[in-house]
Amino acid sequence: MNRALRLIEENADLIGNYIPEVQSNLGYALPAFYARDLNDVAAIPGRIIKYMGKAKPSGPPTFGVSSHVASYILTAMKYDPEVRSAMNIKYDDRVIEAAKELGYVVTSYDRRQEPPEVKAREGASIPWGTEQAIKSVGRVPDIIYHLGDWGKEPEIVILGRSPTDVINKLLAILRRVNEGSRF
Repeated sequence: MNRALRLIEENADLIGNYIPEVQSNLGYALPAFYARDLNDVAAIPGRIIKYMGKAKPSGPPTFGVSSHVASYILTAMKYDPEVRSAMNIKYDDRVIEAAKELGYVVTSYDRRQEPPEVKAREGASIPWGTEQAIKSVGRVPDIIYHLGDWGKEPEIVILGRSPTDVINKLLAILRRVNEGSRF
C-alpha cells in the first residue's frame, strides 16, 4: 500500500483530475483465506481527496475504513482470490476508451436495473453490481464502471492483484488519455 500511495503522490497532478465528488479510495485485502469482511481490507481513512487540484491520500492505510472499495474487492475475490485490490475514480468516457485501447478487460453494470430488494438493503448494491459485471465477461475484469443512478455518482473501479498493480493500470490509462487530448 505504501508504494502505491507514493505513486499517487508522485503523480498527484495527473490523478487529481479523476477524483470524484465522493472522493477516491484504494483498498487491499488480506489473502483470500483470511479476508472475510471490510475489517480485512486496508484502505485510506478519510479517502484520497482532491486538494488544490492534486490527489492526496488523507492518512496511512488502516483496516476496516472503507466499506465501498472493500465491497468491490471482497466480491471480486469470490471469483478470483488473486484480485485483492481496487480504487474508484471519477467516470470519464476517455478513461473507458483508453483502457480498452490498452487491452484491459472493461465491463459495466446498470444501477437502474438493480432489484428493489437489493436497493433496500444497505451495502447490497456494490456486491450486486460487481457480480453483474463479472458475469457479463465471465471473469474478474480490470475495470468495472457504472453510469450512476438517482443520487449515485457515476464511477470507474480499477481492480488488480495489488495496490501497485491498480495504480500502474490507472497511470497507464491516464497517460493514454493525455496522449489523445493533445491533438
